[in-house]
Amino acid sequence: MNPVRTGVVGVGHLGKEHARIYASMKGVELAGVVDLDAKRARSVARKYKTAFASEIEFLLDKTDAVSIVVPTVGHHAAAMPFLKAGISVLVEKPMSYSVREAEEMVSAAAESGARLQVGHIERFNPGIRAIAGHGLNPLFIEAHRLSPFPFRATDVGVVFDLMIHDLDIVQTLVPSPIERIDAIGVSVISSHEDIANARITFRNGCVANLTASRISLKKLRKVRIFGADSYTTIDTGERKAIVYRKKTGFDEVARQLRGQSAMKTLLKIGTFDYADLVAIENVHLDKKEPLRAELESFVRCVSENTAPEVPGEDGVAAVRTAEAIVKQIREKIERTDRTLPT
Repeated sequence: MNPVRTGVVGVGHLGKEHARIYASMKGVELAGVVDLDAKRARSVARKYKTAFASEIEFLLDKTDAVSIVVPTVGHHAAAMPFLKAGISVLVEKPMSYSVREAEEMVSAAAESGARLQVGHIERFNPGIRAIAGHGLNPLFIEAHRLSPFPFRATDVGVVFDLMIHDLDIVQTLVPSPIERIDAIGVSVISSHEDIANARITFRNGCVANLTASRISLKKLRKVRIFGADSYTTIDTGERKAIVYRKKTGFDEVARQLRGQSAMKTLLKIGTFDYADLVAIENVHLDKKEPLRAELESFVRCVSENTAPEVPGEDGVAAVRTAEAIVKQIREKIERTDRTLPT
């Protein structure tokens, strides 16, 4: 079987990692890299013994699949020539800065038969993958994604930069349409929102509360999922996951306690052993690098002609929600600015 010929468009901070992994994968040939910075492209190409150029056309007749790892505002322009030519594309998150552009990419892939995968890398985080089969049925989800200011990716605000990860996770976990979004955000350093909070209500009653900041002192990546009989906490940064489940008899104890006075309840709680009522499972996680797992998944769907794990339609859904959140934030900021005294 011939190797899958891959390429990378944009070999900056993250793109060079795509090149590294493609160059090390069995059954894969890194056919070339492209970057507007010719010096950077040459350096990466030399390191991984491949060709380089500064124009994307260079890869059109050399590749079966490419990663698009340019700034978000350039995703559509960089991806479309490949999709129209029938070359499969993994476009980094967020898929685009607009629903219209994201939908155009999906349509181009459908017309040419190219595979289109979106780089929502948290789908390949061991913590998220490990809890996928636990039947959680969320009623409430809380996510915090905090980071120091990156001094890159400033072409978009924190919603498209960081919160987009959790928007994808939440919309994957909750199989129900969104009914309501309440969002607020503040611009601190950049011209976009740098802190944002969104409360999302789904038609099935589930509520998700998402907070993202890129001006925090430390990184934090936590998702908490509350269900009718379980509570799950996932630290995607530390790659840890714990599931707490009610044991048989929990509901009966709860019923008894609800029927007691406040003082009797406090006294009775002290007689119970928490371990007898709640099962605590430290979920086993594999150690595979999420980006490697993501790229292996992409190459597999190309070589086997199967559907990608994170299809373009999922990318569109995340962009649509992010776009609605940013729109609310901007409208609120504009209203506030109009009411401030001059």
